[in-house]
Amino acid sequence: MKAIVIHAAHDLRIEDKPEESPGPGQLKLRLATGGVCGSDLHYYHNGGFGAVRLREPMILGHEVSAYVTEIGPSVDGFRIGQLVAVSPSRPCGACQYCLEGLPNHCLNMRFYGSAMPFPHIQGAFRETLVADVAQCVDATGLGAAEAAMAEPLAVTLHATVRAGNMVGKRVLVTGCGPIGVLAILSARRAGAAEIVATDLFDYTLDLALRAGADRVINTKSDPDALSAYSANKGHFDVLYECTGVAAALIGAIPAMRPRGVILQVGVGSDMNLPMQTITAKEIELRGSFRFHAEFPVAVSLMQKGLIDVKPLITHSIGLIEAESAFKLASDRSQAMKVQIVFSD
Repeated sequence: MKAIVIHAAHDLRIEDKPEESPGPGQLKLRLATGGVCGSDLHYYHNGGFGAVRLREPMILGHEVSAYVTEIGPSVDGFRIGQLVAVSPSRPCGACQYCLEGLPNHCLNMRFYGSAMPFPHIQGAFRETLVADVAQCVDATGLGAAEAAMAEPLAVTLHATVRAGNMVGKRVLVTGCGPIGVLAILSARRAGAAEIVATDLFDYTLDLALRAGADRVINTKSDPDALSAYSANKGHFDVLYECTGVAAALIGAIPAMRPRGVILQVGVGSDMNLPMQTITAKEIELRGSFRFHAEFPVAVSLMQKGLIDVKPLITHSIGLIEAESAFKLASDRSQAMKVQIVFSD
């Protein structure tokens, strides 16, 4: 089978890898679609992010949908040819954090396409994949492209859970890549009354507006626009910070109301923050890392038509042109979610 393997920054290869057979409690899958994620782009452009660095070749990818081709022993409830959304989250279920109900912080996590541990956890961008039954969610009624969006949608659903009660809240979203726009959809579904979104590109801001933002701001062409929200100690109750860039977070803090909640969703380098302002306004800074239980909820919301991710999927590119997909996904002036098509 062919797989998409990153060796170092800008060294992306399509390589042949051996296929695996399913064991008890597992399914063999034929990959349908895989979305290029921000973390995939970090590996492609920089060889990692923050302190996480590539130390060996690694198959990329964790936003995937697939068709069942073989059913392992002791597996019920699945059929050959069935479309499934595949969660990349594989906690051990036995460590202290799993037992505390925090599986996204599992000490032995096997998350597809992650260089955090060594040896690295190989990813899902491969023509065939063996997955645990617990990872596979029936995606009947969805297209393969939609089903592959369950993972990024789960990320923003987890962030929304971290925010607490959203009903009637005023929300700011910084960064309108796929995660930012999905945050808009998630916040609105959770009851947000007002949503303002910022980005540097009109292309992504237009998609944010179409996704339900009440107002969008291009902070490149209008860098002072957020200052109007800083009167009377601020305006917004909740911030989804989706860039991982210090300037975006620091620039948003004056617009936050006292006791507002900042959700740091974007991943980047470490930041130096204005802690005295955060302290004086009693702002709560909450990290939001991955997800677990939210994955099947994401699939269900799409199946019920309560969240529509289709407008975010702007490009579909064949496996053989994988590097073109990564380059296109890096250009926020013309692309939102770029997906790689492995099979029909």
